[in-house]
Amino acid sequence: MTAAVTVYWRPGCPYCIALRTRLRLARIPYRKVDIWRDPDAAAFVRSVADGNETVPTVRVTSEAGRESVMVNPALGEVRRALTLR
Repeated sequence: MTAAVTVYWRPGCPYCIALRTRLRLARIPYRKVDIWRDPDAAAFVRSVADGNETVPTVRVTSEAGRESVMVNPALGEVRRALTLR
């Protein structure tokens, strides 16, 4: 299985911009989903963030297929989630 990172974000979010910049600099590929344009994505974020639309929310699937969801994670947390077995 291929590892995957999805960043749920919204325009104007400085934390989202910072995390996406760190991911790019670390050469970690990711897919971004704008929760203001995707109602299903917004519902997912609310389901994992105590009913709030807190971003960035990140969903990581490791190469072993283990899924992790983190709200406003540091780059190190994303890296660790990618290596979970």
